Amino acid sequence: MGHIVPWTDGTWTNQPVDVRSHAGGLHVTARQGSDAWRITSYGFIHSTEHALLTTLEPESALEVQFRLDYADQFDQAGIFVKVDDESWIKAGVEVSDGEASLGAVVTRGRSDWSLSPVPDWVGRLVTVRGSWSGDALTVRARVDDEPWRLVRVAPLDADADVTAGPYCCAPTRAGLTIHFTAWRTTAPDARLHPEV
Repeated sequence: MGHIVPWTDGTWTNQPVDVRSHAGGLHVTARQGSDAWRITSYGFIHSTEHALLTTLEPESALEVQFRLDYADQFDQAGIFVKVDDESWIKAGVEVSDGEASLGAVVTRGRSDWSLSPVPDWVGRLVTVRGSWSGDALTVRARVDDEPWRLVRVAPLDADADVTAGPYCCAPTRAGLTIHFTAWRTTAPDARLHPEV
């Protein structure tokens, strides 16, 4: 199962409205307008995400679990993996045009975004995993104990100084509270694809 990361180990990129420990988990209330994005399509730079980051060692992985109980436009939670202000990855579940979708934003100067609808995940526990091995971060996710789904393979320099942890944003509203239930580190994935 890996090593539990204490919530107190991380440092916030931007302080949320409220943070409360609860039964081993963490309730985080996001500020209205919080977001992470650089330039592409929208033309703006937002770096107001609430990401609780600590050092991610090379050849390791992090997993963050949270309850998918939010439904407003662009509500989002998952993992944030940061090299610097212009190089970062966020991955998790975001509400887009009325639908919960699993996806990732990979940013290297400019952001790109991919989404895949997961309407059957609503109301359940989601785990997002970022596995750093060699020159790549492999993002996988699952709901409850269902099989892992591959979300994204993104470049991540093997010698970079990386911080990572849980994050959330509420670009369009006040009052979003995410219930994070677990944060842990593990060994990285042994391979990208299962053996055939």
